[in-house]
Amino acid sequence: MANIKIVTDSSIQLTPEEIKEHHITVIPLTIMIDNTVYIDGETITRDRFMTEMASANALPKTSQPAIGNFVETYERLAADGSQILSIHMLRAISGTVDTARQAGEMAKADVTVIDSDFTDRAMAFQVLKAAEVIENGGNMDDALAAIQNVHDHTKLYMGVTNLTNLVKGGRLSHAAGVISSLLNIKVILEVADSELKVLRKGRGMKTITKFIDEMEADMRDLKIRAIGISHADGLELSEKIKAQLQVVFPNIEILVRTTDPVIATHSGAGAFAVMYYTED
Repeated sequence: MANIKIVTDSSIQLTPEEIKEHHITVIPLTIMIDNTVYIDGETITRDRFMTEMASANALPKTSQPAIGNFVETYERLAADGSQILSIHMLRAISGTVDTARQAGEMAKADVTVIDSDFTDRAMAFQVLKAAEVIENGGNMDDALAAIQNVHDHTKLYMGVTNLTNLVKGGRLSHAAGVISSLLNIKVILEVADSELKVLRKGRGMKTITKFIDEMEADMRDLKIRAIGISHADGLELSEKIKAQLQVVFPNIEILVRTTDPVIATHSGAGAFAVMYYTED
């Protein structure tokens, strides 16, 4: 049976221990801040990025890895005859998955590329499940079926406390940004059907807290498998959300970490995301 190696991009939310344990290859994205180019996770950390973005003259620019980077990675990993399973963030946020597919066609390797339809820890749920299946002797079809099952049972909600970056980046209309700046509008988004959808908007933090309360109530009746919380310079609120959910799910380890620069650029400082997936 051929070995299968997993590749993903740095928008994912994985701990260093998870990456090492499951032998996952993470291809970094690049970020340009005021004409200086950084490599995600290599020449800039997530926390430092938040500091640099706060003092930048313009919105940082993000870009997918070069196609040659993908080709080289695929061919290097496949040199021993391994198949490659490459899982990436949703196309609505980045063209990374398209670049990966083009590279897969060019590379001298057996490459299967998947659009996870998510990012951050929600994408990690799929990657970790695929790794589990492969480590237990599963083949590519088994891994793909497991990924689809996790995909179909995953939720990703994002709370944005300042719409400036979303508007500048073209993810929301300019009119929405004007309303936000004048009336302190907060927005709850959901990643669903391969796009960002506005679920709710309202004035002040009560919009956020009310949604979290309602989400927690809905989650109580579900068989939750995993929960992740990511943030862009919003640790205090994220820790409060974790504490609230931990009371309901005391046996689930809830990972709280800073999100990657690509997501932070779009969401802006103060944003957070809650992600979970359920049993069948």
